[in-house]
Amino acid sequence: MISINTNTASTAAAYNLSNTNVNLQKSLSRLSSGFRINSSADDAGGLAVSMKLSAAIRRTDATSANVGNGLSFLQTQDGVLKNADKILNRMSELATLSLDVTKTTGDKALYQSEYGNLADQLAAMTNEDFNGIALFGAGTALTVRTSEDATQSVEITIGDLATIQTNVDAESIDSTTGAEAAVSAVTTAIEDLASLRATNGSEQSRLSFAADMLAVNKTNLEAANSRIIDVDVASESSQLARFNILQQAGTAMLAQANQSTQSILRLLV
Repeated sequence: MISINTNTASTAAAYNLSNTNVNLQKSLSRLSSGFRINSSADDAGGLAVSMKLSAAIRRTDATSANVGNGLSFLQTQDGVLKNADKILNRMSELATLSLDVTKTTGDKALYQSEYGNLADQLAAMTNEDFNGIALFGAGTALTVRTSEDATQSVEITIGDLATIQTNVDAESIDSTTGAEAAVSAVTTAIEDLASLRATNGSEQSRLSFAADMLAVNKTNLEAANSRIIDVDVASESSQLARFNILQQAGTAMLAQANQSTQSILRLLV
């Protein structure tokens, strides 16, 4: 049947061309943005999963920064402990030198002066802090979260350097008895300090492994999110070429369908 009022072929061609234009615009949007999903209508479920993965990635980055700061705290703490070890070793040396029977009272007084100054320096080191957080204190600890969901953590020990300092500061090496007591006290202090440094080292090691795990987790999260949200450029380029051809063909066919009604004029003339 030939009809003037209704051109079914033109309507169908216009409908197909409209769909092609929509798909072409989507393809152009994906390639220009680099994302497969540019609106919730593109993939509602995928977008929801991607949003959760993106949030997890951001939390992982923040957790990595926190772990890094925890490592810096421990490294600063160990730096103080390393210097404290040098001080204690020198104090031990001075106490031993004071036991020399050939040393005069004046000589021992000089040793005592240096010993006292070193004890004061050790006392000053007990007040060191990192960004306002005390590096040392009796029976305290800091908790560093090591997973993006905050379910895993590492305890940072705040070593009791003050007690070590107090024990050696209480001794005087200007006498034989005092020097002997000082040697014993400093020897014990060095052992206690070694324990603090060993604890510090183990905590640094654990935080380092935690930082490595966070880096691995971030890589895996980004890979999973990329599979959902990122566009496959090769595949989408093929789709773009396809829709371009369909658009051109659809435009030509719409024009052809519109011209088909011209044949009715021949019947009326």
